[in-house]
Amino acid sequence: MEVESLRREVTQLKTEKAALNVKSKLFEGFAAMANTCCRLPSSAEWDSLKNTLKKTLEFSMDLTGAENSSLILLDNNGVITDSIRSPGDTGQAQGCGSNGQVLDKGIAGWVRDHRQVGLITDTLLDNRWQAPPNQPQMVRSVLALPVIKCDELLGVLTLMNANPNHFSPESVEQMRATSDQIAQTIENTRLYAKLDKSYRSLDRSKQRIDAYSKALDEELEKGRQIQRDFLPQHIPELPNWDIATYFAPAKQVSGDFYDVFSLPGDNLGVVIADVADKGVGSALYMALIRSLIRVFSGHISLHGFANFSIINGVTKSVMEQCATTDQLNALTAVKLTNDYIAHEHSKEGMFATLFFGVINPLNGVLAYINGGHEPLIIVDASSRIKKRLDPTGPAVGMMVDIKFEIRQVQIEPGDILIGYTDGVIEAQAPNGDFFTRKRLLSIIEQTTSSASDLVDRIKTSVSTHVHNAPPSDDITMLAIKRLDLN
Repeated sequence: MEVESLRREVTQLKTEKAALNVKSKLFEGFAAMANTCCRLPSSAEWDSLKNTLKKTLEFSMDLTGAENSSLILLDNNGVITDSIRSPGDTGQAQGCGSNGQVLDKGIAGWVRDHRQVGLITDTLLDNRWQAPPNQPQMVRSVLALPVIKCDELLGVLTLMNANPNHFSPESVEQMRATSDQIAQTIENTRLYAKLDKSYRSLDRSKQRIDAYSKALDEELEKGRQIQRDFLPQHIPELPNWDIATYFAPAKQVSGDFYDVFSLPGDNLGVVIADVADKGVGSALYMALIRSLIRVFSGHISLHGFANFSIINGVTKSVMEQCATTDQLNALTAVKLTNDYIAHEHSKEGMFATLFFGVINPLNGVLAYINGGHEPLIIVDASSRIKKRLDPTGPAVGMMVDIKFEIRQVQIEPGDILIGYTDGVIEAQAPNGDFFTRKRLLSIIEQTTSSASDLVDRIKTSVSTHVHNAPPSDDITMLAIKRLDLN
């Protein structure tokens, strides 16, 4: 009796050990499936996943003692999209026909309709089993389980054996866990497949965007070069005068500009301006305003625009014998430009702050209009602030018939006139602090040797302040020094 009992215990231990080995292989298969589905599946990886699922069927057969098995995969309509069979499948697994077959009958159809475990203890006594036609009855026990994830039926797992009453309640529970793991694997794979499709679509979109962006950059680069060409290529060289400029757009194109050009009567025209906003629109307005100022200040008529009076709207607070007629006539360009912009382009709502000055190089008289621009500063030979050239009218282009006052100032030998756009005083550090007008004036009041030296010092100080922060606005400067003959 003791020997027989010991023999039974040894047999049971061997059985449990074998079952444990099978379970270990099964969980290894789960790990392999998890590893496969956690990557973007290529076609090769789909094949790898199917091979892993096939091994899972083999492990399930070893664990339950089944002789045949199958796994059919379904779409949302219950139509077969794929099927996996065990190596020893004899073709009696129901519902494993060609892809596209709809499950209407048999145990697989019953599982699809009821979404429950289908356990047939004897196929001869259960009408849910329908043997394939013209084939001998080789199946007596069937265990079919729904593969479900989030209430969606993904497939049906079927195990078969030639003996009745083969599948135990323990087998049923073990296969529930297996079907749950298969469902998780299939769902993850589907999700990653959708993600892969999205990634591919996103990549194609990115390529199109990159191509468009490249073409746009090329066009903007052309615009930048064209805008650069609008700036004076050569500053007029005048005896006893030193002129320096600086231009740094925040983007590829800018609304800032400066200009220095010769005018009738041997005068020198100087302009510094800032068109509202930044980018392509302001750059186009910059080009328009710059051209209009040059045209009107040179007394060149524009067809269809002669109804605007040259003198109307300009208040002269200077004596004619100080600022020459040529200087005064040139400054009417501000009035004409304003009226043209406001009359023809009011719907765009664009305007510009603009300083236009006309210098008589012989006597240093500067007649000017400041249309809403930052005050220009004149410092004397000792770097003391001598004069602020405040606005004499509003910004240019806001409305028709605005009046601009002409003023004059004397630039003495040793004096420097410095103009700038608000991008200088509003340059931002990485922490958001502005450069400020106070800091700018402290630099202007330091002793300087030349116009270019002053511009360079301001540029260096602004660059240090901004550090590596992206530029917040265009920066433009214009400095003019009347040299001391002594």
